[in-house]
Amino acid sequence: QYKFRDLTIEELKDVSKTYPNFTFSMNTYTFKDGSQKDLLNFSGTVPVKYGNSYNIPIHLWILDSHPFAPPICFLKPTANMGIAVGKHVDARGRIYLPYLQNWSHPKSTLIGLIKEMIAKFEEELPLYSLSSSDAARQSELLSYIAKITEGETDMKSRSKTGGRNEGCFNKITVVGAGDLGIACVLAVAAKDVADKVVLLDLSEGAAKGGTMDLEIFAVPNVEISKDFSASADSKVVVLTVNSLGNAQTYLEVIQSNVDLFRGIIPAVSHYSQNAVLLVASHPVEVMTFVSWKLSSFPKSRVIGVGANLDSERFQYLLTNLLKAEVLAKDAWVVGEQGEDKVPSWTSCNVVANQTEAMAAHSREKVANRAMEVLKGKGQRSWSVGLSVADLADSILKDKRKVHSVSTLAKGCCNINSEVFLSLPCVLGTSGVIEMVRLEEDPLVQEKLQSSAGSIHDLQQQLKL
Repeated sequence: QYKFRDLTIEELKDVSKTYPNFTFSMNTYTFKDGSQKDLLNFSGTVPVKYGNSYNIPIHLWILDSHPFAPPICFLKPTANMGIAVGKHVDARGRIYLPYLQNWSHPKSTLIGLIKEMIAKFEEELPLYSLSSSDAARQSELLSYIAKITEGETDMKSRSKTGGRNEGCFNKITVVGAGDLGIACVLAVAAKDVADKVVLLDLSEGAAKGGTMDLEIFAVPNVEISKDFSASADSKVVVLTVNSLGNAQTYLEVIQSNVDLFRGIIPAVSHYSQNAVLLVASHPVEVMTFVSWKLSSFPKSRVIGVGANLDSERFQYLLTNLLKAEVLAKDAWVVGEQGEDKVPSWTSCNVVANQTEAMAAHSREKVANRAMEVLKGKGQRSWSVGLSVADLADSILKDKRKVHSVSTLAKGCCNINSEVFLSLPCVLGTSGVIEMVRLEEDPLVQEKLQSSAGSIHDLQQQLKL
């Protein structure tokens, strides 16, 4: 069942050599959504010095996408131990570490994880000794924790609450709790796009800023988690994360984002194997390509937000500001985000009673005016969030609406390389259903080919 069996076995051998007290087995793990899998796991103690020397019992579950996804880690307290809830441990004994959040193969290893675990536990001891009376009162809680860490679940309690209707349950996960991620959550909630929204906060430390405010004011149907398993069975996964490293050059910035995605995409793909990935991270064309490669999803289910916002603004300006409603029906902004985007059309509609030449001239003039206005409109987090909600709505509700989104452009406009560019596409539950044919315009095709060439050259320099 393990996709990378040999790599996994080699790592477990290293763990066994370094920590001979660990015992290894294959058991059934139950995820938060009730789904189950047989997973490799090991348990034992790690030595921690906190004034005195302590042996801290831990239990690690290895996902079947290892080493590209981090393990699930728990404390395994005995009956006379209490869990000290803190920055790296929750009340159930689930362990959260920066090493897990930034997991990236081949840099991240199980040995490295255990070493960081020891280092963090030496800063803040995760367990404490209970008195005999406290131990007795806590026995029921520990029994429950043991069930979770052993992969069992109380199915009776699930049946009492009615579970959920898998057939109509629309769940969206937003990865990244920065301004853009929170904007996406609020926009999706405001437009009532999904039955449930999960915000995956991958930042280190306790919730703060916007995520804390979301918890304080309890936005309905929104869950905040640091656990990838909370994203299980999402129909749409929105990627908003961007690396905040110390990269100096543009290429280094993008490579830093690629390294970040290597620890994210395999994990979310593992938990939501039928999801549509909707990429809003920068640069969107390159990061959509990276997501496609790392997920191994079909091209139809990996989409970038692309020029959807620009296209909606473009059509709005044509209709409401320039009173060119006939033109707006088939008007799109295509290509790549930024200065190299270009207006285009998907049909030959012309204004009545004009010759074709006059209509073309009029259309170009109106389009140029609209594009000039667009240059002054920045893309703020909340406006991109609304665009993401618009796209998610079309996907989840199978609207078959046309959007200008980043999609694999190979084969279009004589583009022969694997690059993602914004093109008009019909969206539904399976992602891109079909690409809408652009009007043949040599200037547009030249611009798209130029963008494709520069993006491909950039991609060739990245290490995936």
